[in-house]
Amino acid sequence: MSSRTVPPHTASTRAASARTTVRVMGRRALVTLSAASAALTAFTFPATAATPAGPAPAHASRGGNGDRAITLDGSRAFPESVAADRHFVYAGSIGDGTVYRGRPGAPTLEPFLPAGRDGRTQATGIKVTGNRLLVAGAFTGRFFVYSTSGRLVAAYTVPDTGEQTLVNDAAVAPNGDVYITDSLRAVVYRIPAAEVNGPATGAHRTLRVAYHLPDYVAGQSNGNGITTAPDGTSLIIGYWYSGALYRLDLTTGGVRRIDAPPLPSADGIVRQGNTLYVARSVNNEVTELRLSAGSTRAVVVSERTFPGADTTTGVAVSGGRLLVTNSQMDTYLYGEPLTSPAFTIESLPLR
Repeated sequence: MSSRTVPPHTASTRAASARTTVRVMGRRALVTLSAASAALTAFTFPATAATPAGPAPAHASRGGNGDRAITLDGSRAFPESVAADRHFVYAGSIGDGTVYRGRPGAPTLEPFLPAGRDGRTQATGIKVTGNRLLVAGAFTGRFFVYSTSGRLVAAYTVPDTGEQTLVNDAAVAPNGDVYITDSLRAVVYRIPAAEVNGPATGAHRTLRVAYHLPDYVAGQSNGNGITTAPDGTSLIIGYWYSGALYRLDLTTGGVRRIDAPPLPSADGIVRQGNTLYVARSVNNEVTELRLSAGSTRAVVVSERTFPGADTTTGVAVSGGRLLVTNSQMDTYLYGEPLTSPAFTIESLPLR
């Protein structure tokens, strides 16, 4: 998630098989969010986005390419993120913090963790690891660890430094440690595996800073999507504002920019082998990249969009399909009329 996000839609449409790259054309200021949206101050962002083609029936085909829409059963779903394992697909609501869940292939995700429970009033990055569900709390500065049965393992709060915060996304290292981005603070937090997998006591703890990140721009959304690199000893972090990708070495703490084209509005990231899928919210597309050995370089393989794309903030892989959120984040931030009364996640063929 950015701080953020999309400008009002311009009058354009996409054909079912179109491959459209949105050109970033200038900046404009974002209005201050209301107290219900964490009272964040103004930000800037790219000024173009594509108009969605309108709602499709739940799980209906969106053309001849096997695209399907999964509906979220909620009037304020605004699905910022999506995650999946063998058993379930999960989505988190930036609108009210609800976590939704459904079986892979199901046409609808239903509320699983109700809005507001445990102080979870916003949800951005969501990840599932083993029998644990991880939920980032966005502008609230919170982070939650749940069992997949729905019990609160622990709730975390960022250190009280007086700085603004946007707890955005998380990645799980091979040893089970969890690493978390904060788009407004140039840090990566870490939760040890022992705490993640500990008893579900509902403990309240403070997030601990593990690493510091370079090239943060004040007042902008910076470190956003995060995933592990193929070698398992480093992390890959995308910056929303600059579009840069960085490699963080977990052994040395060194941070190096990856040699790759800039990906403005880079948001959620998922990795399969040496392939990265990057959701680009303002551009309404998913960029596929191929990583080099050592993750020092990345080459763009393809850029994909789909009819109805509406601020593509999150991405996951499930059963050979790519899941992409239609977050309607512009509506959430501006309070403008919904572009679609149905909140959806797009299910696309992986290739």
